Amino acid sequence: MKAEDILPDNINIANFAGMQIRKGTVAAFIANARIHLAPSSTMEERQFAQTDMFEALPALQAIGVLDIFKIADAGLRKLVDEHLLASSGNQT
Repeated sequence: MKAEDILPDNINIANFAGMQIRKGTVAAFIANARIHLAPSSTMEERQFAQTDMFEALPALQAIGVLDIFKIADAGLRKLVDEHLLASSGNQT
């Protein structure tokens, strides 16, 4: 299967697991993760990147990205896992 089989060039949004997901969501998450992890990023840049990453998480879950891929950076993985736990209402 190729990308255009999932989302043709002329379509920018698709429905996955009942959620409207925009083309580019995964790439945007990766770009924001890189900003968040870059030593040269300012605290403000990291905060904006973190907010954007958190907003993308429901879409990434809907398409199964987090079921297949593991975030390599342990600190970022912990941040994402803690956010997902808190947003699911399963805080301990």
